[in-house]
Amino acid sequence: MRIRSLIGILVATVMALPLVHGCSGGLSEEDGIVLETESFKLTLGKDAVARSLVVKGTNEEMLIEGANVPLFSSTQDRPFNNETKLQHPNTRTTYKADSLSWDGERLTVGFETAPYKAVVKVEKGAGYLRFILEDFICDPEDYGNQAMDLPPVAEFRILQLPVKERRHYGEWLNCMWDDVSAVCVAACDPWSLIWHEDRDGGRVLTADLYSGKKLRGGSAAIIVADGKESFLEVMDGFEAALDLPRGVQSRRSPMLNRSIYWTSDANPSNIDQHIAIARKAGLKMMLFYYPCFVKARGYRLMGDYDLNDNYPGGYDDLRNMIDKVKAAGITPGFHTLQTHVGVESRYVRPSIDARLNRKRLFTLKEPIPASGEVKEIFVEENPVDSPLHDYTRVLAFGGEGFAYEGYTTEPPYKFTGVKRGAFGTDAVAHRKGETGGILDLSEFGKGTSIYINQDNDLQDEIAEKIARIYDCGFEFLYLDGSEGVHPPTGINVSLAQYRVASKLGKMPLFTEGAAKSHFGWHLQAGANAFDVFPPEVFKDKILEFPYAEAPKMADNMTRLDFGWWNIRPETTPEMWNFADSLAAEWHCPVAIQFSFKSLESNPHADELLAVLKKWEEYRENEN
Repeated sequence: MRIRSLIGILVATVMALPLVHGCSGGLSEEDGIVLETESFKLTLGKDAVARSLVVKGTNEEMLIEGANVPLFSSTQDRPFNNETKLQHPNTRTTYKADSLSWDGERLTVGFETAPYKAVVKVEKGAGYLRFILEDFICDPEDYGNQAMDLPPVAEFRILQLPVKERRHYGEWLNCMWDDVSAVCVAACDPWSLIWHEDRDGGRVLTADLYSGKKLRGGSAAIIVADGKESFLEVMDGFEAALDLPRGVQSRRSPMLNRSIYWTSDANPSNIDQHIAIARKAGLKMMLFYYPCFVKARGYRLMGDYDLNDNYPGGYDDLRNMIDKVKAAGITPGFHTLQTHVGVESRYVRPSIDARLNRKRLFTLKEPIPASGEVKEIFVEENPVDSPLHDYTRVLAFGGEGFAYEGYTTEPPYKFTGVKRGAFGTDAVAHRKGETGGILDLSEFGKGTSIYINQDNDLQDEIAEKIARIYDCGFEFLYLDGSEGVHPPTGINVSLAQYRVASKLGKMPLFTEGAAKSHFGWHLQAGANAFDVFPPEVFKDKILEFPYAEAPKMADNMTRLDFGWWNIRPETTPEMWNFADSLAAEWHCPVAIQFSFKSLESNPHADELLAVLKKWEEYRENEN
């Protein structure tokens, strides 16, 4: 990423120094191992149980008394070494850490039953400790010198910390905090899964590493501070040291709480009119939906990102339009959908890209000829529980799509009511034994787009196209469709967002998105926006959803967007005044979907704009 400064490099170097005796870090004592920073002290038993976590500024104990939770554990899909396999059931099994030693820089972790150890390096930072899984110690003879990589670890719990209940718990940030003290278990990169487990008297904050994502080299951190503001200072330093997106800085931007003018039809010929309306409403943020400049048929062309006919001069025309918006004192943003591609895009026609996600895989039991009707497709696997919704029944073998009506769940297994050439794909021959699968069609748009497989490079390729547009002068980003990823979604939601942000010429002031997961806290200072509620239920739904969500987002030290709102003939100024007052109460903005037609259809258009301007002036004066 192009966000690292010389200062950040120096900070990272200093913070990566191991704990040493002179810092009181890693003192071995008879009652355990002490890992210490200038702001907190973590004591671990030699049985690997976290015994104490004390905040030095308050001398407060943060752990649940008597929780008896080991700091680490290791999970296998089944027992693999012979004696353990014979002694225990062959099922997914988690082995708790039960021994711990310290050499001044690394912890060596032993486990119950499992015949190997883990080596975990501990790095000290200002207010945090970073735990890095370096490697395993494993004797091949314990596995009978079997032809396999050792040890067979599927998941490694790099941290689990039983933290006492506090006034606030932010499940997105994974932080227990109040005005006195704060404890967070945080990812150091997008590849660790952060979550929690409820426990009497508090929560166990967890961090897991996955084989196939990032096992060796994966890491997570314990971040501790005396209250919210101190925590944000520590988190800011943590982000700088690890070269992460600067979530704390984004949250401190005066633009974060400004409401947003959203448009789907702005172009060089009408941008002056859009600017005039935004000024009348007092709105200083303008978000451009991709059809403003990209060829679109709903979602059907998503992924190509070809500029439309309103830009005969290409990207120069787009840059000139965005420059005009900035000259008017308005900050421009780009609203895109990064995780899926359209069924009429070049990624589907005439041949389906192999990098699109398949939800289920099947093997052809019989070949399919290069031409002619295909009414049934015979497969080796049982299709039981395959999708049957009208807009989800599509198989892909090679680059060809096959729509189906149903399937059998008794041998011979087959898909029935098949029509080949789905989405206009070319018919080709398919051999017996060829592997294909059910396309991961988006639940939005009724069969008009397909989700990307996040385990290949297609998301990066799409990100480069998004970046070429964004770098024309946009300053914030809405990553719609962020929920459109395959499991583990707790990793892949924010990983897909991060892959886009990593391609940008400079990091956005902030991003918003349709979904969030832990690592995205560093990106999504704006979090999510709620979808449009019609006038007849508008006020009730504002109370039910964004107003109820606002304190939860405050628990995560951020805000949400009380939008999207649109303008209908029945929309009244009183509705917007009610809802905008609630948004302002929680220091949150709103986002309005504007169109010339919708304004003309509403008899109270001027009053609606006046309501927005009043509350924007309130927000600006409040800051």
